[in-house]
Amino acid sequence: MSRSKRALAGIALAITACACFAALDTTTKYVSAAVPLLMALWFRYAFQAVATTCVVLPLRGAAVLRTRHPRFQVLRGALLLTSSLLAFASLKYMPVGEFTAIVMMAPLVITLLAATVLREHVSPLRWALVAGGFAGTLVIIRPGGDAFNWASLLPVGLVVTNAWFQVLTSKMARTEDPVTMHLYTGWVGTLMASVALPFVWTPLPSWTLWALLCLMGAMGAIGHFVLILAYQRAAAATLTPYLYSQIAFAMVGGVIVFAHLPDGWSLLGMAAIALCGAAGAWLTVRESRVVIEPVEA
Repeated sequence: MSRSKRALAGIALAITACACFAALDTTTKYVSAAVPLLMALWFRYAFQAVATTCVVLPLRGAAVLRTRHPRFQVLRGALLLTSSLLAFASLKYMPVGEFTAIVMMAPLVITLLAATVLREHVSPLRWALVAGGFAGTLVIIRPGGDAFNWASLLPVGLVVTNAWFQVLTSKMARTEDPVTMHLYTGWVGTLMASVALPFVWTPLPSWTLWALLCLMGAMGAIGHFVLILAYQRAAAATLTPYLYSQIAFAMVGGVIVFAHLPDGWSLLGMAAIALCGAAGAWLTVRESRVVIEPVEA
């Protein structure tokens, strides 16, 4: 397969993953009205962990469990579980489209962390894009407005924890197998959520809720697996602009399931976040063509 065809395949897979994640978020919001948050969270992780193990272990054997950094694997799993917990709590109170737009600020926050924590050079244009994305977030949550409440801050916390998760992932990806990382993430989340499960377990009144919980698990597992396939076929800088299609999928899910259409200000904020994020990805592509990476000794 030629490089251009591989890139197109990667883009198609990335958009498919975004559709899966939007379906996961929409289903989560619907289920959260009837199922305890921690119970739904456990089911989502358990489904992903078991499904991934059943697929990967027969193909790769026990060698896939080998890791050079078990402590970092646990930390990465804990960070993603915290992000998921904040996501589930956010979706309980926020529309899906607005929630997704705020979450898509993560790449811009990663730029901020790269400058302040990793001491990487960040150009003035990138700082402007971070400021633009933050302004878009303020437009959506509108502190001091009638629509603002404490729950509007939950996705902001999610963005911070997810950004740390992404930074740790980028560091570990240099030495760790991505399939191994994906496998450990699912099981760490499952085991940690299992601690609270006996205290929140509630019998479900209908088979429909069980089916929706299975759908959540399936969309999470398929989405992450398809995204791994996408990154195997195209560079991250190529795929990043297309990840913002998740905002559009989330808006469609919100309209179909909840009959919610974002107001004009929310649409403006969502557009600002998407444009700033996509522009940041374009800058990454341009800079990768002229910057020579140092050779490791």
